[in-house]
Amino acid sequence: MTAEVPGVDEKNLTVKIINGNLQIKGEKHEEKEDTSASYHLTERRYGYFERTFSLPKGVDADNIQARFNKGVLSVTLPKTPEAVKPEKNVDIATD
Repeated sequence: MTAEVPGVDEKNLTVKIINGNLQIKGEKHEEKEDTSASYHLTERRYGYFERTFSLPKGVDADNIQARFNKGVLSVTLPKTPEAVKPEKNVDIATD
């Protein structure tokens, strides 16, 4: 699973497992200042987000991993050994 979170610093980002749900929270703080001979401009942008996803059955919650790189959060949801079943052919009946 990937989430684009541009402008969010790694220290303002959290990933938690709560009651079988994956919760991603983040907060963005951005300040921009432009000083010229004729004007002074200051912009501040703040934003907070929170998303919660139900974990599918068969996910090994103890081994979930998250990686953050260049504004993209990647969360790996590995399957439990019981969820990984061998391939099985299904017979097709004809009338």
